[in-house]
Amino acid sequence: MSTLEPAPMLKLLFSLIQVVSFFLLVAYVYCKSPAYRLRRSEALGSGQKLALFIFFSLISIGGTYLGVRVHGAIANARAIGPVLAGLIGGPALGLGVGLVSGIHRFTFGGFTALACGISTTAEGLIGGLVHLYFQRKAAQDRSLSPLTAGLTMLVAELLQMLIILVVARPFREAWALVRVIGVPMILANSCGAALFMSILRDRRDIYDLAGTAFTDRTLRIAERTLALLGKGFSPEVAPDLATIILQETDVGAVAITDRESVLAFTGLGTDHHRPGTPILSASTRQAITSGEVVFLDGVRKPYQCTLKQDCPLGSVLVVPLLVGRDVIGTIKLYEKAHKRFLSINRTLGEGLTELLASQLTRAHFQEQKELLVLAELKLAHAQIHPHFLFNSLATIQAIMRKDAVRARALLNHLADFLRMNLKRNPELSTLQEELAHVSAYLEIEKARFEDQLTVALDVDPALLQVKLPTFTLQPLIENAIKHGIAEMLEPGTVRVHIFREGAAVHIDVEDDAGSFKSRIGGSGLGMGMDIVDRRLRTLMRESGGLRIHCDPDRLTRISIVLPGAEPTEGAA
Repeated sequence: MSTLEPAPMLKLLFSLIQVVSFFLLVAYVYCKSPAYRLRRSEALGSGQKLALFIFFSLISIGGTYLGVRVHGAIANARAIGPVLAGLIGGPALGLGVGLVSGIHRFTFGGFTALACGISTTAEGLIGGLVHLYFQRKAAQDRSLSPLTAGLTMLVAELLQMLIILVVARPFREAWALVRVIGVPMILANSCGAALFMSILRDRRDIYDLAGTAFTDRTLRIAERTLALLGKGFSPEVAPDLATIILQETDVGAVAITDRESVLAFTGLGTDHHRPGTPILSASTRQAITSGEVVFLDGVRKPYQCTLKQDCPLGSVLVVPLLVGRDVIGTIKLYEKAHKRFLSINRTLGEGLTELLASQLTRAHFQEQKELLVLAELKLAHAQIHPHFLFNSLATIQAIMRKDAVRARALLNHLADFLRMNLKRNPELSTLQEELAHVSAYLEIEKARFEDQLTVALDVDPALLQVKLPTFTLQPLIENAIKHGIAEMLEPGTVRVHIFREGAAVHIDVEDDAGSFKSRIGGSGLGMGMDIVDRRLRTLMRESGGLRIHCDPDRLTRISIVLPGAEPTEGAA
Protein backbone atom coordinates (compact mmCIF):
# COMPACT_ATOMS: atom_id res chain seq x y z
CA MET A 1 0.00 0.00 0.00
CA SER A 2 1.29 3.45 -0.84
CA THR A 3 1.26 6.23 1.77
CA LEU A 4 0.22 9.83 1.37
CA GLU A 5 1.25 12.29 4.06
CA PRO A 6 -1.28 13.87 3.44
CA ALA A 7 -2.49 13.18 -0.12
CA PRO A 8 -4.12 15.95 -2.06
CA MET A 9 -7.75 15.09 -2.81
CA LEU A 10 -7.22 15.08 -6.58
CA LYS A 11 -4.30 12.71 -6.38
CA LEU A 12 -6.25 10.48 -3.99
CA LEU A 13 -9.22 10.51 -6.38
CA PHE A 14 -7.04 9.29 -9.26
CA SER A 15 -5.57 6.56 -7.06
CA LEU A 16 -9.05 5.33 -6.13
CA ILE A 17 -10.17 5.47 -9.78
CA GLN A 18 -7.29 3.11 -10.62
CA VAL A 19 -8.52 0.65 -7.98
CA VAL A 20 -12.12 0.92 -9.20
CA SER A 21 -10.97 0.40 -12.80
CA PHE A 22 -9.28 -2.81 -11.75
CA PHE A 23 -12.53 -3.99 -10.15
CA LEU A 24 -14.43 -3.15 -13.35
CA LEU A 25 -12.02 -5.39 -15.25
CA VAL A 26 -12.67 -8.14 -12.69
CA ALA A 27 -16.43 -7.65 -13.16
CA TYR A 28 -16.11 -8.02 -16.92
CA VAL A 29 -14.06 -11.23 -16.60
CA TYR A 30 -16.51 -12.58 -14.00
CA CYS A 31 -19.46 -11.97 -16.34
CA LYS A 32 -17.71 -14.01 -19.03
CA SER A 33 -17.18 -16.97 -16.71
CA PRO A 34 -19.54 -19.95 -16.14
CA ALA A 35 -19.98 -18.79 -12.52
CA TYR A 36 -22.10 -15.83 -13.64
CA ARG A 37 -25.76 -16.90 -13.53
CA LEU A 38 -27.72 -13.66 -13.06
CA ARG A 39 -30.97 -13.95 -15.07
CA ARG A 40 -34.03 -11.72 -15.18
CA SER A 41 -36.47 -14.65 -15.12
CA GLU A 42 -34.74 -16.67 -12.36
CA ALA A 43 -34.71 -16.20 -8.60
CA LEU A 44 -31.30 -16.65 -7.01
CA GLY A 45 -30.76 -20.16 -5.68
CA SER A 46 -28.62 -21.07 -2.68
CA GLY A 47 -25.71 -22.06 -4.93
CA GLN A 48 -25.85 -18.75 -6.81
CA LYS A 49 -26.01 -16.78 -3.55
CA LEU A 50 -22.96 -18.63 -2.26
CA ALA A 51 -21.05 -17.81 -5.46
CA LEU A 52 -22.03 -14.13 -5.17
CA PHE A 53 -21.07 -14.10 -1.49
CA ILE A 54 -17.60 -15.39 -2.28
CA PHE A 55 -17.15 -13.07 -5.27
CA PHE A 56 -18.22 -9.84 -3.55
CA SER A 57 -16.37 -10.74 -0.32
CA LEU A 58 -13.18 -11.06 -2.38
CA ILE A 59 -13.93 -7.73 -4.08
CA SER A 60 -14.42 -6.03 -0.71
CA ILE A 61 -11.34 -7.58 0.89
CA GLY A 62 -9.33 -6.70 -2.22
CA GLY A 63 -10.54 -3.14 -1.87
CA THR A 64 -8.92 -2.96 1.55
CA TYR A 65 -5.61 -4.38 0.32
CA LEU A 66 -5.51 -2.00 -2.65
CA GLY A 67 -6.42 1.03 -0.53
CA VAL A 68 -4.29 4.14 -0.02
CA ARG A 69 -2.88 5.03 3.42
CA VAL A 70 -4.02 8.45 4.57
CA HIS A 71 -3.44 9.84 8.12
CA GLY A 72 -3.21 6.37 9.70
CA ALA A 73 -6.35 5.16 7.91
CA ILE A 74 -7.14 3.58 4.51
CA ALA A 75 -8.96 5.30 1.64
CA ASN A 76 -10.47 2.39 -0.31
CA ALA A 77 -13.11 0.94 -2.61
CA ARG A 78 -14.14 -1.76 -0.10
CA ALA A 79 -17.78 -0.67 0.07
CA ILE A 80 -18.50 -1.66 -3.56
CA GLY A 81 -18.62 -5.34 -2.55
CA PRO A 82 -21.25 -5.29 0.24
CA VAL A 83 -23.44 -2.60 -1.38
CA LEU A 84 -23.72 -4.42 -4.71
CA ALA A 85 -24.15 -7.78 -2.95
CA GLY A 86 -27.10 -6.31 -1.04
CA LEU A 87 -28.65 -4.75 -4.15
CA ILE A 88 -28.44 -8.04 -6.06
CA GLY A 89 -29.12 -10.63 -3.36
CA GLY A 90 -30.99 -8.85 -0.59
CA PRO A 91 -30.28 -8.00 3.07
CA ALA A 92 -28.85 -11.39 4.10
CA LEU A 93 -26.27 -11.42 1.29
CA GLY A 94 -25.35 -7.75 1.73
CA LEU A 95 -25.04 -8.09 5.51
CA GLY A 96 -22.96 -11.28 5.15
CA VAL A 97 -20.47 -9.72 2.74
CA GLY A 98 -20.34 -6.53 4.83
CA LEU A 99 -19.70 -8.46 8.04
CA VAL A 100 -16.89 -10.57 6.57
CA SER A 101 -15.13 -7.61 4.95
CA GLY A 102 -15.76 -5.44 8.03
CA ILE A 103 -14.11 -7.97 10.32
CA HIS A 104 -11.22 -8.22 7.87
CA ARG A 105 -10.80 -4.43 7.94
CA PHE A 106 -10.90 -4.41 11.74
CA THR A 107 -7.89 -6.77 11.84
CA PHE A 108 -5.83 -4.15 9.99
CA GLY A 109 -5.96 -1.89 13.03
CA GLY A 110 -5.67 1.88 13.13
CA PHE A 111 -7.74 4.48 14.93
CA THR A 112 -10.61 3.96 12.40
CA ALA A 113 -10.61 0.14 12.56
CA LEU A 114 -13.81 -0.16 14.61
CA ALA A 115 -15.59 2.62 12.70
CA CYS A 116 -14.72 1.08 9.31
CA GLY A 117 -15.75 -2.40 10.46
CA ILE A 118 -19.15 -1.07 11.57
CA SER A 119 -19.66 1.10 8.48
CA THR A 120 -18.77 -1.71 6.03
CA THR A 121 -21.38 -3.98 7.65
CA ALA A 122 -23.94 -1.16 7.61
CA GLU A 123 -23.27 -0.45 3.91
CA GLY A 124 -24.08 -4.06 3.01
CA LEU A 125 -27.32 -3.79 4.98
CA ILE A 126 -28.24 -0.55 3.18
CA GLY A 127 -27.85 -2.25 -0.21
CA GLY A 128 -30.03 -5.12 1.00
CA LEU A 129 -32.75 -2.79 2.29
CA VAL A 130 -32.89 -0.99 -1.05
CA HIS A 131 -33.29 -4.39 -2.73
CA LEU A 132 -36.10 -5.26 -0.30
CA TYR A 133 -37.85 -1.94 -0.94
CA PHE A 134 -37.99 -2.46 -4.70
CA GLN A 135 -39.00 -6.09 -4.23
CA ARG A 136 -42.04 -5.04 -2.18
CA LYS A 137 -42.87 -2.44 -4.82
CA ALA A 138 -42.84 -5.24 -7.45
CA ALA A 139 -40.06 -3.33 -9.21
CA GLN A 140 -37.13 -5.59 -8.36
CA ASP A 141 -35.35 -4.84 -11.63
CA ARG A 142 -34.81 -1.26 -10.45
CA SER A 143 -32.48 -2.50 -7.72
CA LEU A 144 -30.12 -3.54 -10.53
CA SER A 145 -30.18 -0.10 -12.14
CA PRO A 146 -26.77 1.67 -12.39
CA LEU A 147 -28.46 4.85 -11.13
CA THR A 148 -29.77 3.00 -8.07
CA ALA A 149 -26.33 1.51 -7.44
CA GLY A 150 -24.65 4.93 -7.69
CA LEU A 151 -27.14 6.69 -5.39
CA THR A 152 -27.11 3.83 -2.86
CA MET A 153 -23.33 3.93 -2.77
CA LEU A 154 -23.39 7.71 -2.30
CA VAL A 155 -25.68 7.34 0.73
CA ALA A 156 -23.60 4.44 2.08
CA GLU A 157 -20.35 6.41 1.81
CA LEU A 158 -21.91 9.46 3.49
CA LEU A 159 -22.98 7.12 6.30
CA GLN A 160 -19.43 5.79 6.53
CA MET A 161 -18.01 9.27 6.94
CA LEU A 162 -20.59 9.98 9.67
CA ILE A 163 -19.73 6.74 11.51
CA ILE A 164 -15.99 7.64 11.38
CA LEU A 165 -16.75 11.02 12.96
CA VAL A 166 -18.96 9.47 15.66
CA VAL A 167 -16.87 6.39 16.57
CA ALA A 168 -13.23 7.19 15.72
CA ARG A 169 -11.13 8.95 18.34
CA PRO A 170 -9.54 11.44 18.66
CA PHE A 171 -12.26 13.43 16.91
CA ARG A 172 -9.79 16.01 15.54
CA GLU A 173 -7.90 13.32 13.58
CA ALA A 174 -11.17 11.78 12.43
CA TRP A 175 -12.35 15.16 11.13
CA ALA A 176 -9.03 15.77 9.35
CA LEU A 177 -9.29 12.34 7.73
CA VAL A 178 -12.89 12.83 6.53
CA ARG A 179 -11.99 16.20 5.02
CA VAL A 180 -9.29 14.51 2.90
CA ILE A 181 -10.92 11.16 1.93
CA GLY A 182 -14.62 12.10 1.93
CA VAL A 183 -15.08 13.59 -1.53
CA PRO A 184 -12.64 11.25 -3.39
CA MET A 185 -14.18 8.08 -1.88
CA ILE A 186 -17.78 9.22 -2.45
CA LEU A 187 -17.12 10.15 -6.09
CA ALA A 188 -14.92 7.18 -7.01
CA ASN A 189 -17.01 4.53 -5.27
CA SER A 190 -20.39 5.90 -6.42
CA CYS A 191 -19.29 6.06 -10.07
CA GLY A 192 -17.53 2.70 -9.73
CA ALA A 193 -20.65 1.01 -8.27
CA ALA A 194 -22.81 2.41 -11.10
CA LEU A 195 -20.39 1.16 -13.78
CA PHE A 196 -19.91 -2.18 -12.03
CA MET A 197 -23.69 -2.72 -11.91
CA SER A 198 -23.99 -1.60 -15.53
CA ILE A 199 -21.57 -4.37 -16.59
CA LEU A 200 -23.47 -7.00 -14.58
CA ARG A 201 -26.89 -5.91 -15.83
CA ASP A 202 -25.86 -5.56 -19.48
CA ARG A 203 -24.40 -9.05 -19.45
CA ARG A 204 -27.61 -10.36 -17.88
CA ASP A 205 -29.68 -8.66 -20.58
CA ILE A 206 -27.53 -10.24 -23.29
CA TYR A 207 -28.19 -13.67 -21.79
CA ASP A 208 -31.91 -12.90 -21.54
CA LEU A 209 -32.08 -11.73 -25.14
CA ALA A 210 -30.23 -14.81 -26.31
CA GLY A 211 -32.55 -17.00 -24.25
CA THR A 212 -35.62 -15.26 -25.66
CA ALA A 213 -34.35 -15.64 -29.22
CA PHE A 214 -33.56 -19.30 -28.53
CA THR A 215 -37.06 -19.88 -27.11
CA ASP A 216 -38.75 -18.05 -29.99
CA ARG A 217 -36.79 -20.07 -32.52
CA THR A 218 -37.63 -23.35 -30.77
CA LEU A 219 -41.33 -22.48 -30.58
CA ARG A 220 -41.32 -21.47 -34.24
CA ILE A 221 -39.75 -24.79 -35.21
CA ALA A 222 -42.27 -26.63 -33.02
CA GLU A 223 -45.16 -24.82 -34.70
CA ARG A 224 -43.84 -25.55 -38.20
CA THR A 225 -43.13 -29.22 -37.53
CA LEU A 226 -46.15 -30.17 -35.41
CA ALA A 227 -48.51 -30.93 -38.29
CA LEU A 228 -45.66 -32.40 -40.33
CA LEU A 229 -44.67 -34.95 -37.68
CA GLY A 230 -48.31 -35.90 -37.23
CA LYS A 231 -47.77 -37.91 -40.44
CA GLY A 232 -44.98 -39.89 -38.78
CA PHE A 233 -41.23 -40.20 -39.38
CA SER A 234 -40.80 -41.24 -43.01
CA PRO A 235 -38.82 -40.50 -46.21
CA GLU A 236 -41.74 -38.34 -47.37
CA VAL A 237 -41.68 -36.12 -44.27
CA ALA A 238 -37.88 -35.94 -43.76
CA PRO A 239 -37.01 -33.46 -46.62
CA ASP A 240 -39.48 -30.84 -45.37
CA LEU A 241 -38.28 -31.36 -41.80
CA ALA A 242 -34.63 -30.90 -42.81
CA THR A 243 -35.47 -27.71 -44.72
CA ILE A 244 -37.25 -26.21 -41.70
CA ILE A 245 -34.32 -26.99 -39.40
CA LEU A 246 -31.82 -25.51 -41.87
CA GLN A 247 -33.85 -22.30 -42.24
CA GLU A 248 -34.21 -21.83 -38.49
CA THR A 249 -30.66 -22.73 -37.39
CA ASP A 250 -28.75 -21.23 -40.35
CA VAL A 251 -26.09 -23.97 -40.13
CA GLY A 252 -24.17 -25.23 -43.17
CA ALA A 253 -26.27 -28.34 -43.81
CA VAL A 254 -28.84 -30.61 -42.18
CA ALA A 255 -29.25 -34.37 -42.64
CA ILE A 256 -31.91 -36.72 -41.31
CA THR A 257 -31.40 -40.48 -41.17
CA ASP A 258 -33.24 -43.54 -39.98
CA ARG A 259 -31.23 -46.43 -38.55
CA GLU A 260 -29.94 -47.58 -41.92
CA SER A 261 -29.96 -44.81 -44.54
CA VAL A 262 -30.05 -41.07 -45.21
CA LEU A 263 -33.66 -39.89 -45.53
CA ALA A 264 -32.93 -36.25 -46.35
CA PHE A 265 -30.01 -33.86 -46.84
CA THR A 266 -30.11 -30.13 -47.54
CA GLY A 267 -27.49 -27.36 -47.58
CA LEU A 268 -23.82 -27.46 -48.53
CA GLY A 269 -22.55 -30.73 -49.98
CA THR A 270 -25.72 -31.92 -51.69
CA ASP A 271 -23.62 -32.99 -54.69
CA HIS A 272 -22.28 -35.99 -52.77
CA HIS A 273 -24.50 -36.30 -49.67
CA ARG A 274 -27.60 -37.84 -51.22
CA PRO A 275 -30.83 -39.20 -49.72
CA GLY A 276 -31.39 -42.93 -50.07
CA THR A 277 -27.74 -43.87 -49.57
CA PRO A 278 -26.72 -46.13 -46.65
CA ILE A 279 -25.15 -44.63 -43.54
CA LEU A 280 -21.34 -44.74 -43.84
CA SER A 281 -20.38 -42.28 -41.09
CA ALA A 282 -18.87 -43.87 -37.98
CA SER A 283 -20.12 -40.96 -35.83
CA THR A 284 -23.71 -41.56 -36.97
CA ARG A 285 -23.41 -45.28 -36.28
CA GLN A 286 -22.03 -44.47 -32.84
CA ALA A 287 -24.94 -42.16 -32.04
CA ILE A 288 -27.49 -44.78 -33.15
CA THR A 289 -25.80 -47.57 -31.19
CA SER A 290 -25.14 -45.65 -27.97
CA GLY A 291 -28.16 -43.32 -28.01
CA GLU A 292 -25.81 -40.44 -27.10
CA VAL A 293 -24.94 -37.17 -28.84
CA VAL A 294 -21.74 -37.16 -30.92
CA PHE A 295 -20.04 -33.83 -31.63
CA LEU A 296 -17.05 -33.43 -33.93
CA ASP A 297 -16.00 -29.79 -33.76
CA GLY A 298 -13.33 -30.10 -36.47
CA VAL A 299 -10.61 -28.85 -34.09
CA ARG A 300 -10.19 -31.01 -31.01
CA LYS A 301 -12.21 -33.79 -32.60
CA PRO A 302 -11.60 -33.88 -36.35
CA TYR A 303 -14.38 -34.39 -38.86
CA GLN A 304 -13.64 -35.96 -42.22
CA CYS A 305 -16.33 -36.57 -44.82
CA THR A 306 -16.35 -40.25 -45.87
CA LEU A 307 -17.71 -39.43 -49.35
CA LYS A 308 -15.50 -36.63 -50.68
CA GLN A 309 -12.03 -35.38 -49.75
CA ASP A 310 -12.74 -31.69 -50.38
CA CYS A 311 -16.20 -31.63 -48.76
CA PRO A 312 -17.07 -28.04 -47.71
CA LEU A 313 -18.30 -29.23 -44.30
CA GLY A 314 -15.91 -29.14 -41.37
CA SER A 315 -17.86 -30.09 -38.23
CA VAL A 316 -20.98 -32.07 -37.32
CA LEU A 317 -23.39 -32.56 -34.44
CA VAL A 318 -25.14 -35.96 -34.52
CA VAL A 319 -28.15 -36.20 -32.21
CA PRO A 320 -30.01 -39.53 -31.85
CA LEU A 321 -33.77 -39.30 -32.29
CA LEU A 322 -35.36 -41.34 -29.52
CA VAL A 323 -39.00 -42.35 -29.32
CA GLY A 324 -39.37 -43.89 -25.92
CA ARG A 325 -36.15 -45.82 -25.41
CA ASP A 326 -35.67 -46.70 -29.05
CA VAL A 327 -33.37 -44.79 -31.42
CA ILE A 328 -35.32 -44.46 -34.68
CA GLY A 329 -32.77 -42.27 -36.46
CA THR A 330 -30.61 -39.16 -36.16
CA ILE A 331 -30.67 -35.45 -36.90
CA LYS A 332 -27.30 -34.12 -38.06
CA LEU A 333 -26.28 -30.45 -38.09
CA TYR A 334 -23.17 -29.59 -40.13
CA GLU A 335 -21.12 -26.39 -40.17
CA LYS A 336 -18.85 -25.47 -43.02
CA ALA A 337 -15.08 -25.78 -42.76
CA HIS A 338 -13.18 -22.92 -41.07
CA LYS A 339 -16.38 -21.74 -39.35
CA ARG A 340 -16.86 -22.26 -35.63
CA PHE A 341 -19.85 -24.40 -34.66
CA LEU A 342 -21.78 -22.03 -32.37
CA SER A 343 -22.59 -23.39 -28.92
CA ILE A 344 -26.14 -22.01 -29.22
CA ASN A 345 -26.64 -24.11 -32.37
CA ARG A 346 -25.33 -27.14 -30.52
CA THR A 347 -27.77 -26.54 -27.67
CA LEU A 348 -30.56 -25.83 -30.12
CA GLY A 349 -29.84 -28.99 -32.08
CA GLU A 350 -29.97 -31.15 -28.96
CA GLY A 351 -33.11 -29.47 -27.63
CA LEU A 352 -34.76 -29.55 -31.03
CA THR A 353 -34.24 -33.28 -31.36
CA GLU A 354 -35.85 -33.85 -27.96
CA LEU A 355 -38.78 -31.68 -29.06
CA LEU A 356 -39.23 -33.61 -32.31
CA ALA A 357 -39.00 -36.90 -30.43
CA SER A 358 -41.77 -35.72 -28.09
CA GLN A 359 -43.93 -34.74 -31.06
CA LEU A 360 -43.35 -38.13 -32.70
CA THR A 361 -44.22 -39.88 -29.44
CA ARG A 362 -47.38 -37.82 -29.19
CA ALA A 363 -48.32 -38.61 -32.80
CA HIS A 364 -47.65 -42.30 -32.20
CA PHE A 365 -49.80 -42.24 -29.05
CA GLN A 366 -52.61 -40.46 -30.89
CA GLU A 367 -52.47 -43.01 -33.70
CA GLN A 368 -52.62 -45.88 -31.23
CA LYS A 369 -55.56 -44.25 -29.44
CA GLU A 370 -57.47 -43.87 -32.70
CA LEU A 371 -56.73 -47.48 -33.63
CA LEU A 372 -57.96 -48.56 -30.21
CA VAL A 373 -61.22 -46.66 -30.68
CA LEU A 374 -61.73 -48.28 -34.08
CA ALA A 375 -60.93 -51.69 -32.62
CA GLU A 376 -63.46 -51.13 -29.84
CA LEU A 377 -66.10 -50.09 -32.34
CA LYS A 378 -65.44 -53.16 -34.45
CA LEU A 379 -65.57 -55.35 -31.35
CA ALA A 380 -68.89 -53.83 -30.36
CA HIS A 381 -70.23 -54.37 -33.89
CA ALA A 382 -68.99 -57.96 -33.85
CA GLN A 383 -70.78 -58.59 -30.57
CA ILE A 384 -73.99 -56.81 -31.58
CA HIS A 385 -74.42 -58.01 -35.15
CA PRO A 386 -74.59 -61.81 -34.69
CA HIS A 387 -77.12 -61.56 -31.82
CA PHE A 388 -79.14 -58.85 -33.54
CA LEU A 389 -78.96 -60.60 -36.92
CA PHE A 390 -80.17 -63.92 -35.45
CA ASN A 391 -83.14 -62.27 -33.70
CA SER A 392 -84.00 -60.20 -36.79
CA LEU A 393 -84.00 -63.20 -39.13
CA ALA A 394 -86.08 -65.22 -36.67
CA THR A 395 -88.61 -62.38 -36.50
CA ILE A 396 -88.74 -61.99 -40.30
CA GLN A 397 -89.16 -65.76 -40.69
CA ALA A 398 -92.13 -65.75 -38.32
CA ILE A 399 -93.77 -62.76 -40.05
CA MET A 400 -93.18 -64.22 -43.49
CA ARG A 401 -95.82 -66.94 -42.80
CA LYS A 402 -98.44 -64.27 -42.12
CA ASP A 403 -97.44 -61.18 -44.13
CA ALA A 404 -94.90 -61.59 -46.95
CA VAL A 405 -95.04 -57.87 -47.86
CA ARG A 406 -94.12 -56.79 -44.34
CA ALA A 407 -91.41 -59.43 -44.18
CA ARG A 408 -89.92 -58.04 -47.40
CA ALA A 409 -90.00 -54.49 -45.93
CA LEU A 410 -88.22 -55.71 -42.78
CA LEU A 411 -85.54 -57.36 -44.90
CA ASN A 412 -85.00 -54.01 -46.61
CA HIS A 413 -84.70 -52.30 -43.22
CA LEU A 414 -82.19 -54.93 -42.08
CA ALA A 415 -80.16 -54.46 -45.27
CA ASP A 416 -80.22 -50.66 -44.77
CA PHE A 417 -79.05 -51.03 -41.17
CA LEU A 418 -76.12 -53.29 -42.09
CA ARG A 419 -75.19 -51.16 -45.11
CA MET A 420 -75.05 -47.99 -43.01
CA ASN A 421 -72.82 -49.77 -40.50
CA LEU A 422 -70.33 -50.52 -43.25
CA LYS A 423 -70.32 -47.06 -44.83
CA ARG A 424 -70.38 -44.75 -41.82
CA ASN A 425 -67.55 -42.39 -40.86
CA PRO A 426 -65.68 -43.97 -37.91
CA GLU A 427 -65.37 -40.63 -36.09
CA LEU A 428 -68.30 -38.23 -36.49
CA SER A 429 -71.79 -38.36 -37.98
CA THR A 430 -74.62 -35.87 -38.24
CA LEU A 431 -77.65 -36.31 -36.05
CA GLN A 432 -79.64 -36.98 -39.22
CA GLU A 433 -77.38 -39.93 -40.09
CA GLU A 434 -77.64 -41.30 -36.54
CA LEU A 435 -81.46 -41.09 -36.68
CA ALA A 436 -81.55 -42.84 -40.06
CA HIS A 437 -79.42 -45.64 -38.62
CA VAL A 438 -81.65 -45.88 -35.55
CA SER A 439 -84.85 -45.80 -37.64
CA ALA A 440 -83.87 -48.95 -39.55
CA TYR A 441 -82.96 -50.64 -36.28
CA LEU A 442 -86.27 -49.65 -34.63
CA GLU A 443 -88.41 -50.97 -37.47
CA ILE A 444 -87.00 -54.42 -36.86
CA GLU A 445 -87.28 -54.18 -33.07
CA LYS A 446 -90.90 -52.99 -33.24
CA ALA A 447 -91.68 -56.03 -35.39
CA ARG A 448 -90.12 -58.28 -32.71
CA PHE A 449 -91.96 -56.77 -29.76
CA GLU A 450 -95.21 -55.88 -31.56
CA ASP A 451 -97.52 -53.91 -29.25
CA GLN A 452 -95.20 -54.20 -26.26
CA LEU A 453 -92.85 -51.51 -27.68
CA THR A 454 -93.74 -47.93 -28.51
CA VAL A 455 -91.11 -45.44 -29.70
CA ALA A 456 -91.63 -41.68 -29.39
CA LEU A 457 -89.20 -39.38 -31.23
CA ASP A 458 -89.15 -35.67 -30.38
CA VAL A 459 -86.32 -34.06 -32.40
CA ASP A 460 -85.78 -30.38 -33.15
CA PRO A 461 -85.37 -30.34 -36.96
CA ALA A 462 -82.93 -27.41 -36.71
CA LEU A 463 -80.41 -29.78 -35.09
CA LEU A 464 -80.26 -32.47 -37.78
CA GLN A 465 -76.80 -31.37 -39.01
CA VAL A 466 -75.21 -31.23 -35.56
CA LYS A 467 -72.16 -33.51 -35.36
CA LEU A 468 -71.73 -36.20 -32.69
CA PRO A 469 -69.58 -39.34 -32.37
CA THR A 470 -70.65 -42.11 -34.73
CA PHE A 471 -72.56 -45.05 -33.21
CA THR A 472 -73.87 -42.99 -30.27
CA LEU A 473 -77.68 -43.26 -30.39
CA GLN A 474 -78.16 -46.92 -31.36
CA PRO A 475 -76.42 -48.46 -28.27
CA LEU A 476 -78.47 -46.21 -25.96
CA ILE A 477 -81.78 -47.16 -27.59
CA GLU A 478 -80.77 -50.83 -27.71
CA ASN A 479 -80.00 -50.65 -24.00
CA ALA A 480 -83.41 -49.12 -23.28
CA ILE A 481 -85.16 -51.92 -25.22
CA LYS A 482 -83.00 -54.92 -24.27
CA HIS A 483 -82.58 -54.16 -20.56
CA GLY A 484 -85.72 -52.10 -20.07
CA ILE A 485 -88.81 -52.75 -22.17
CA ALA A 486 -87.94 -56.44 -22.83
CA GLU A 487 -88.02 -57.14 -19.08
CA MET A 488 -91.44 -55.54 -18.53
CA LEU A 489 -94.67 -57.57 -18.37
CA GLU A 490 -96.76 -54.69 -19.69
CA PRO A 491 -96.16 -52.52 -22.79
CA GLY A 492 -93.48 -49.84 -22.53
CA THR A 493 -92.27 -46.74 -24.33
CA VAL A 494 -88.83 -45.59 -25.41
CA ARG A 495 -88.67 -41.81 -25.76
CA VAL A 496 -85.92 -39.95 -27.63
CA HIS A 497 -85.92 -36.21 -26.97
CA ILE A 498 -83.34 -34.03 -28.76
CA PHE A 499 -83.45 -30.29 -28.10
CA ARG A 500 -81.34 -27.16 -27.68
CA GLU A 501 -80.95 -25.43 -24.34
CA GLY A 502 -78.80 -22.32 -24.55
CA ALA A 503 -75.69 -23.13 -26.58
CA ALA A 504 -75.81 -26.85 -25.76
CA VAL A 505 -77.65 -29.70 -27.51
CA HIS A 506 -79.30 -32.24 -25.19
CA ILE A 507 -80.06 -35.86 -26.13
CA ASP A 508 -82.27 -37.84 -23.71
CA VAL A 509 -83.16 -41.52 -24.15
CA GLU A 510 -85.78 -42.77 -21.66
CA ASP A 511 -87.59 -46.02 -20.96
CA ASP A 512 -90.46 -46.96 -18.60
CA ALA A 513 -88.71 -49.87 -16.89
CA GLY A 514 -86.50 -48.01 -14.42
CA SER A 515 -84.30 -51.11 -14.05
CA PHE A 516 -80.86 -49.61 -14.73
CA LYS A 517 -79.50 -49.62 -11.16
CA SER A 518 -80.70 -53.10 -10.33
CA ARG A 519 -79.33 -54.36 -13.65
CA ILE A 520 -75.75 -53.13 -13.36
CA GLY A 521 -75.40 -53.55 -9.61
CA GLY A 522 -72.71 -50.84 -9.70
CA SER A 523 -70.50 -52.96 -11.95
CA GLY A 524 -70.42 -50.83 -15.13
CA LEU A 525 -72.25 -49.67 -18.24
CA GLY A 526 -71.88 -52.66 -20.54
CA MET A 527 -69.74 -52.85 -23.68
CA GLY A 528 -71.78 -50.68 -26.07
CA MET A 529 -72.61 -47.90 -23.61
CA ASP A 530 -69.11 -47.95 -22.13
CA ILE A 531 -67.60 -47.26 -25.57
CA VAL A 532 -70.09 -44.43 -26.16
CA ASP A 533 -69.18 -42.92 -22.78
CA ARG A 534 -65.42 -43.17 -23.41
CA ARG A 535 -65.65 -41.69 -26.90
CA LEU A 536 -67.69 -38.75 -25.64
CA ARG A 537 -65.12 -38.09 -22.92
CA THR A 538 -62.22 -38.40 -25.38
CA LEU A 539 -63.73 -36.05 -27.96
CA MET A 540 -65.27 -33.53 -25.54
CA ARG A 541 -62.89 -33.78 -22.58
CA GLU A 542 -64.44 -33.14 -19.15
CA SER A 543 -67.79 -31.93 -20.51
CA GLY A 544 -68.46 -35.24 -22.30
CA GLY A 545 -69.78 -38.59 -21.08
CA LEU A 546 -73.14 -40.15 -20.25
CA ARG A 547 -75.37 -38.88 -17.46
CA ILE A 548 -77.71 -41.49 -16.02
CA HIS A 549 -80.81 -40.99 -13.88
CA CYS A 550 -82.87 -43.94 -12.66
CA ASP A 551 -86.19 -43.83 -10.80
CA PRO A 552 -86.57 -47.55 -9.91
CA ASP A 553 -89.48 -49.31 -11.61
CA ARG A 554 -90.59 -46.05 -13.22
CA LEU A 555 -87.97 -44.40 -15.41
CA THR A 556 -84.39 -44.65 -16.69
CA ARG A 557 -82.99 -41.61 -18.50
CA ILE A 558 -79.60 -41.55 -20.21
CA SER A 559 -78.53 -38.04 -21.24
CA ILE A 560 -75.83 -36.58 -23.44
CA VAL A 561 -74.91 -32.90 -23.58
CA LEU A 562 -73.03 -31.58 -26.61
CA PRO A 563 -71.62 -28.26 -25.34
CA GLY A 564 -71.52 -25.34 -27.75
CA ALA A 565 -72.80 -27.47 -30.64
CA GLU A 566 -73.94 -25.43 -33.61
CA PRO A 567 -76.00 -26.66 -36.56
CA THR A 568 -73.98 -26.56 -39.77
CA GLU A 569 -75.07 -24.63 -42.84
CA GLY A 570 -78.07 -26.20 -44.50
CA ALA A 571 -79.69 -27.50 -41.31
CA ALA A 572 -83.36 -28.28 -41.68
